[in-house]
Amino acid sequence: MAKIRVVVLASGRGSDFESIAKAATAGEISAQVVAMITDNPQAKAVGIAANYGIESKIVDYGKYPDRAAFEAGLLEAIDSFTPDLVVLAGYMRIVRSKEILSKYRGKMINIHPSLLPKYPGAHAQRDAFEAGEKISGFTIHFVDESLDVGPIIYQEKVDISGCKSADEAADKILAREHSGLPKVVGMFARGRFEIRGREVAYIPNEAGEKS
Repeated sequence: MAKIRVVVLASGRGSDFESIAKAATAGEISAQVVAMITDNPQAKAVGIAANYGIESKIVDYGKYPDRAAFEAGLLEAIDSFTPDLVVLAGYMRIVRSKEILSKYRGKMINIHPSLLPKYPGAHAQRDAFEAGEKISGFTIHFVDESLDVGPIIYQEKVDISGCKSADEAADKILAREHSGLPKVVGMFARGRFEIRGREVAYIPNEAGEKS
């Protein structure tokens, strides 16, 4: 089975990124992580990339005069690796560029730590915990012009009823993300996801080849 080329965008500690890199290195998924791109020069994800022999590229927002220039630089960085799939894994900037969204429509996914459409935004785990939710989870969805409401690929429920703090709930959800995200990335190598309005259908490749 041909390996898909994956570029990961990350802004912080990079644990979701590492879950993909680890699965790819172990041969658990038919993917090659060809680069990690970050907007944060201090991101721990940079060190993780080095540990796995993955090229990292820093596209520092502070080095650009405005958002348009930054996103032009981001598009150039992504394009330079000719990816089959772009994964936003703890990437904390909203992608608004029409050029990026158009070029990578159906090829760019994001992982969000809640059961969307509940609790979009940057503090999803805390919001769910403070609302007294017993069940939360995570969502993997396609990136489009909306904020955290692109077509949903995969969701997994996580029981947070016994958690004593928002941080504990976040850690419990994150542990499941580290299993679910590589699983979905691997599915892109074995087939394709077809967007039908707001619904997503998975179509396996008959011969197991990259679509």
